[in-house]
Amino acid sequence: MNKRPVCIIVGVGHGNGAAIAKRFSRAGYNLALLSRSTSFTKPLAQSLPYAQAYACDVTNMNSVMETIDNIQSEKGGIDSLIYNAGKGVWGNIDDISIEEFEQSWKVNTLGAYAVSKAIVPVMRRAGQGNIVFIGATSSRRGQRHTIGFASAKAGQRSLAQSLARDLGSEGIHISLVVIDAIVDLPELREKLPDKPDDFFARPDDIAETVFFLTQQKPSAWTFELEVRPFCEKW
Repeated sequence: MNKRPVCIIVGVGHGNGAAIAKRFSRAGYNLALLSRSTSFTKPLAQSLPYAQAYACDVTNMNSVMETIDNIQSEKGGIDSLIYNAGKGVWGNIDDISIEEFEQSWKVNTLGAYAVSKAIVPVMRRAGQGNIVFIGATSSRRGQRHTIGFASAKAGQRSLAQSLARDLGSEGIHISLVVIDAIVDLPELREKLPDKPDDFFARPDDIAETVFFLTQQKPSAWTFELEVRPFCEKW
């Protein structure tokens, strides 16, 4: 059995997910990269030592349980979980369908619950572990055209807070990264061509913050941590 620490990253795309995977890989972790499709994660895993891609639908508890069971049998215990899966749905109550609203909630909140439910027993047996949820400023305020996304992220934030209060005494560190920024992605650069470099939050820098949270000592754990570019108005 590989004795390297194991990190599961849920929701791995070419932005924050890939950056987080690379950061944990540099630290010597054995990685499980989860996404609905392995079209991106499989080549990424092949480029990193001790990494493997898994197809998983976080809105389906059977898919989640089967995937976590496979990871345990192949990699052993689970030291850290980074929940980066998210789905943005934009518009007001007239624009968003019931199905779109539900799907946003399923990915952001139900999925976070399902993966946590599958992993917490593993961490309990070990008496330790880290779970980091990647959140958003929308979790704190419902602005115009965010009714679908803000409500889902608010649910995720409350879920994380409840887990933190339940599991902290058992040695499991739950934390939330609130991203108050536009993440530096090619498609967003194209939509915002006039914005300077320092307008964007770089995925590599976000990944460094996420990794830092998993290394904190129990006497000084952080629950909620905000990240934003230095020039962001808040």
